[in-house]
Amino acid sequence: MSDQQHTRFHRNVSAAGLLIAMGIVFGDIGTSPLYTYTAVFHEGEVINAAKALGVLSAVFWTLLLLTTIKYIFIVLRADNNGEGGIFSLYALVRRYFGKWLVIPAIIGAAFLIADGIITPPISVASAIEGLQKFNPELNTVPWVILILVALFAFQQLGTGKIGKIFGPVMLTWFSFIGVIGLLSINGNWEILKALDPSYAYHLLKEYPGGFWLLGGIFLCSTGAEALYSDMGHVGRNNIRWSWMYIKICLVLSYAGQTAWLVAHQGEVIGSISPFYSTVPSSIYIYAVILATLATIIASQSLISGCFTLINEGIRLNIWPRHKVIFPGSIKGQLYIPVINWFLMLACIGMVLYFEKSTNMEAAFGLSVTLTMLVTSFLVVLYLHIKRVKKTLIILFAFVFLSIEGMFLVANLNKVQHGGWITLLIGSVLSAVMYIWYKGKQAQKKFIVQVPLQQQIPVLRQLSRDKEVPKYSTHLIYLSNADNDNMVEKKSIDSILRSPSKKADVYWFMHINVTDEPYTMEYKVKTLELNDIYHLTINLGFRIEPRVDLFFRTILEELIESGELKLEAAPDFKYSQSKIGDYKFILGNSYLSFDNELPAWKSFLLKAYYNIKKIAVREEENFGLEANNVLVEQYPLVVSPVGKLWLKRELN
Repeated sequence: MSDQQHTRFHRNVSAAGLLIAMGIVFGDIGTSPLYTYTAVFHEGEVINAAKALGVLSAVFWTLLLLTTIKYIFIVLRADNNGEGGIFSLYALVRRYFGKWLVIPAIIGAAFLIADGIITPPISVASAIEGLQKFNPELNTVPWVILILVALFAFQQLGTGKIGKIFGPVMLTWFSFIGVIGLLSINGNWEILKALDPSYAYHLLKEYPGGFWLLGGIFLCSTGAEALYSDMGHVGRNNIRWSWMYIKICLVLSYAGQTAWLVAHQGEVIGSISPFYSTVPSSIYIYAVILATLATIIASQSLISGCFTLINEGIRLNIWPRHKVIFPGSIKGQLYIPVINWFLMLACIGMVLYFEKSTNMEAAFGLSVTLTMLVTSFLVVLYLHIKRVKKTLIILFAFVFLSIEGMFLVANLNKVQHGGWITLLIGSVLSAVMYIWYKGKQAQKKFIVQVPLQQQIPVLRQLSRDKEVPKYSTHLIYLSNADNDNMVEKKSIDSILRSPSKKADVYWFMHINVTDEPYTMEYKVKTLELNDIYHLTINLGFRIEPRVDLFFRTILEELIESGELKLEAAPDFKYSQSKIGDYKFILGNSYLSFDNELPAWKSFLLKAYYNIKKIAVREEENFGLEANNVLVEQYPLVVSPVGKLWLKRELN
């Protein structure tokens, strides 16, 4: 995306853009009224008006400070070519502050994914459980699982199509909760006095156990981080303008629930949540249906955010390579099948373990607090790069790190109630990313590039040597070097080591993925006429990389134009193909036994190669036909064994 296109993408505001933003960005935070108060006001608890007003005040200021000021006004400015999220932010600041920043970036991304695993179950369960008003014994687990399976199966259609379907539903949902909240206030506008921050202060300081209520209050803002991750799907300004309406509706919904609590002061809270308690009986069933649809969309917010994070992690060599599909016409819209099905199985596991949304609330929010802290830390570094005044940077750091630090401490109380699961998942994902990152670094250190021009004489001589048996008409080596004057040394070694691979024509090919969706271009550099060529293929991000087919097409064009002439060798005499045979040679490293490594480094590299087994194979990634591919194994020697003192025994 060019700078001009990038600016236009973020500045443009349209009705369609606003609708799609509502459909795929605000689902998580938009359904928080369903379960936030349930996490703070428990079944069997006697309603206290002071607590209710204090909670409303804390919710309002959390939405204002964390979501509006931090994310909407500040963090959304930190985009990387239109993309947002932890990895995007890390990519912006790492060149200025060093490679060590990968550690917080990995932690932030891992725990956001962990939070994405519990968001769909709690969102859908909190809506479906509204049916228990009609049948208190209703088992909601099968219904929640059925809805989740359908949701994840729907992902392959792409977020653009999803947004067009979900947008109108979410617009209806936000309008509904705003109107219901307004009706519940019922003229009792004194409720809004709770917007005074002193009510939140007194709740935390004077109400018994008030500070620990922050763990539940925090749930009102859990979708803010996903909002940043989804920025690449719809653009910054569509998110900002949508939020103005959404925030009003959210505040009205929370105010309406507070008004209901105050009106029932001294009574015991039943099994029906404060949200559903504000819904009139005449439209109750319709409210449950609408809430269910909205929570399905809430799940989408985190799922699409996870896709974005993983894709960025792949590009940064922090996550194993997987097949990435772009089902829509916008770059930000993508689908990763392996991640999709992993998330689905993990979400089903959460439903089976916790069963009820009230149990999930005890574990919800802890992991995303860690992600928010990491984002704040990286934003501080980003503001420093942008030469923002030091006083403003210090103010930002003090305010948001303090607030999120308090939320983290309060959320740590959830560890014993199920929060340990999301911590465990986040820790495992962090370990996988760190191992992959370090393994790729170790591998990259030993990939030596050499000037291609220096290799021409020996390759030309080998190609024309009549005494060496021919291996293939064409040999193609895929190169990671984006400079057409360089080539990996392992490719030259592959050709020259005994037995030498003689070919009529040697090709060194580089695949470049462009920011434009439908680019299909190639450039040929002739290094030695009819013997050695460098080929660069530029493919748009939406083009399936059928490199095998592309190569044949290019070869036929070059032969027809006379730019490439193949000798009428004896093996061509009976061939029906005018291009001859060809082989793609791919290199795949393995950890050599000739290493003398410390135990921790040996474990790290062995783990890397085990993780590599789950990544997509290169031949599949590039669309190569199996019969035209040779995968060569080459040893990775990181730390050579020292001199061996072998004693010879004489007869």
